[in-house]
Amino acid sequence: MGNIRPTYIKRVAIELVKRYPDKFNDDFQHNKIMVAAVTDITDIRMRNRVAGYLTTFRKYYEA
Repeated sequence: MGNIRPTYIKRVAIELVKRYPDKFNDDFQHNKIMVAAVTDITDIRMRNRVAGYLTTFRKYYEA
């Protein structure tokens, strides 16, 4: 079974990929640092959820 993520996490992650296509890749640790640098998300859990979906999105949908 996969994870069900809220729409706002998906929307933010896809917007970041569209806006900064060269800053993100399929490495979670790298994406976590870049999400913190590019956005103003202060909650660590929210940052990790966005970075996790971003990683999954880049790995499976953009490949």
